[in-house]
Amino acid sequence: MAREAGEGHLAAYVHLASPLTRPSLSSGHPLPVNGEREEREVESNMATAVAGPEIEKLIQLLSKLPGLGPRSARRAALHLIKKRELLMAPLTAALQTAIDKIVVCKTCGNIDTHDPCTVCTDMRRDPSILVVVADVADLWALERASAVNGRYHVLGGTLSPLDGVGPGDLSIDALIARAHEPQVKELILALNATVDGQTTAHYITEFLAGANVKVTRLAHGVPVGGELDYLDEGTLSAAMKQRTLF
Repeated sequence: MAREAGEGHLAAYVHLASPLTRPSLSSGHPLPVNGEREEREVESNMATAVAGPEIEKLIQLLSKLPGLGPRSARRAALHLIKKRELLMAPLTAALQTAIDKIVVCKTCGNIDTHDPCTVCTDMRRDPSILVVVADVADLWALERASAVNGRYHVLGGTLSPLDGVGPGDLSIDALIARAHEPQVKELILALNATVDGQTTAHYITEFLAGANVKVTRLAHGVPVGGELDYLDEGTLSAAMKQRTLF
């Protein structure tokens, strides 16, 4: 009996010491045997590139665009390559034209192919209304909605001490000078309803005390088509405070 027990313990020890079942020191999983290591080395040495460096560079640049990840960039690059004459060539020409001709408007901060920009030179716009936005994208958004027929002033961002953005980094001095012009009667602060946006708005109003201009801001409340049950408490509170007659 003792001999059989000893042989059982010896068999168990040999089984545990076998390279096929020996656990690793870190993960507890069996360590790979020589065959498995060779197979992994072969897989690691397999070629992964599917295109030349020029195409890979195109994919890399496309992946840096907003909303495009690596997979979307590959699909976009493949579509451009397939449509070289109909799409890639005109796109290349348009990009080159943008590089050569696009400038920043010195009056409002908008981007256009000439200075002053189209918005500033449009005589149909009301010069008494000046809309303040943080970025050119906000200007374009308001124009798409046809929300106002005034002129604009692009700050170039919002105050953000955490990001190192101070008043000297924004076009605030030029805004204060434009607000004191006699034809300006209303200044609309169309800034984001964020901490940085509201901080920027309050900072600007401190310098407009001596200007003969009415300062307004965008309404905060229930969006069109919104359901109350899905809105946050801050939005509901702002909507109640800014309620209007029906």
